[in-house]
Amino acid sequence: MASKILIIGACGQIGTELTMALRKKNGNANVIACDIREGNEELMSSGPFEIADATNYNQIEDLVIQYEIDEVYLMAAMLSATAEKFPMKGWSLNMESLFHVLNLAKDKKIYKVFWPSSIAVFGPTTPKHNTPQTTVMEPTTVYGISKQAGERWCEYYHKKFGVDVRSIRYPGLISYKTLPGGGTTDYAVEIYHEALKTGTYTSFLKEDTELPMMFMDDAIRATISLMEAPAKKVKVRSSYNLSALNFTPETLAASIRNHIPEFTISYHPDFRQAIADSWPSSIDDSSAREDWDWKHEFDLDRMTAEMLSGIKEVHQV
Repeated sequence: MASKILIIGACGQIGTELTMALRKKNGNANVIACDIREGNEELMSSGPFEIADATNYNQIEDLVIQYEIDEVYLMAAMLSATAEKFPMKGWSLNMESLFHVLNLAKDKKIYKVFWPSSIAVFGPTTPKHNTPQTTVMEPTTVYGISKQAGERWCEYYHKKFGVDVRSIRYPGLISYKTLPGGGTTDYAVEIYHEALKTGTYTSFLKEDTELPMMFMDDAIRATISLMEAPAKKVKVRSSYNLSALNFTPETLAASIRNHIPEFTISYHPDFRQAIADSWPSSIDDSSAREDWDWKHEFDLDRMTAEMLSGIKEVHQV
């Protein structure tokens, strides 16, 4: 029998595409999407959808019981740039929702959990280049602090209660299907839209700010691969480093100019620059590659071609 899957935060940037990928793989009726608001038409019409607040334990438990859920993907979160504006709201959403799901698993009401971490767990004292799987983590943002705390709790629940929880430290994620949700790497999505709409873009990060990035298709594939891996292969129960691309706004602009030669970019760094400066520029993800055979498929040029054609098709730009 197919697993019954609940995706909390299904209408966000990752959640939307993850929901559609899991429905394609497991059958629409077996993947229940929920969020505090409705999502796009495709997500809403393709399978079960429920309105629910990730911070309300009773609402989540009711859905688990109603749909006889086996696995939960907890994608609800307040991202880095937004959480800096609303620190307590960010902390509350990111932590309470995690405890609810971990406790459901501890009580054997669900059997497997996916929870996303982020490169935001790292800080200015972390080695910036080829950041190791295990290293110094002194995050300087509300989002990063919540993700670091969440990693520790995931490992604790696994060791103490045998909870099968799995996690990935996502780099910046790039997609044409859904708009970004208030993260520091959002420029790498916005730039493609503006290149097509206006032929110019003002970056909120400096031209030489190198960050780890990934095309969304690779991130979705990695997430599902980790969840499908045999438990004995999942050796890291805090969160796995994951990597694919590293680039700066200037190298991204150069890639776009291969398709739109007249494209121009200017730079006006804002508060997000300090956040980006505290993060790694490249990631060592050898543990993921060795433990559960992770491999990325998209390089920068392939991603740029896909983004530009996808935006034209989906957003009619």
